[in-house]
Amino acid sequence: MSDNYKVTVNDAFHFDFEKESISQLDAIPTGVNEFHVLHQNLPYKAEIITSDFNHKSYTVKVNNTNYTVAISNPLDILIKEMGFEVGLTKQVNAIKAPMPGLILEISVVVGQAVKENDNLIILGAMKMENSFLSPRDGVIKSISVSTGDAVDKGQLLIEFE
Repeated sequence: MSDNYKVTVNDAFHFDFEKESISQLDAIPTGVNEFHVLHQNLPYKAEIITSDFNHKSYTVKVNNTNYTVAISNPLDILIKEMGFEVGLTKQVNAIKAPMPGLILEISVVVGQAVKENDNLIILGAMKMENSFLSPRDGVIKSISVSTGDAVDKGQLLIEFE
């Protein structure tokens, strides 16, 4: 994998940087998140206003003008080319039984709004109780089982709208 980085500024301007050119950047820290930058013999005052490390997105003020900067490394580029997005997850719309067992308790009803990590259902299997928590905020669309039902592996238990 190469050491090239793609930088997008204000969703309009795109730049490619090599690791070597980044290491040659003439920038001196002048404070916390503040820098004095010299580029082509011209001075610039730069400050990192906000940073979202997980999404590699930053707001940078250069000479009193704010810019939104997104940085992609070679792995980010490869993941995007493969059709995946860093930080995005698949939305779970149904809960299925991971193993055969017996429904011990159902804590929700159809139409109920639930928050992420709310207790939904308890499945007894292999002498253990398995609690299923809501994977996301949502509304219960359907409940396919009742308390006391025996379920098979992969059987639909709860569906979200």
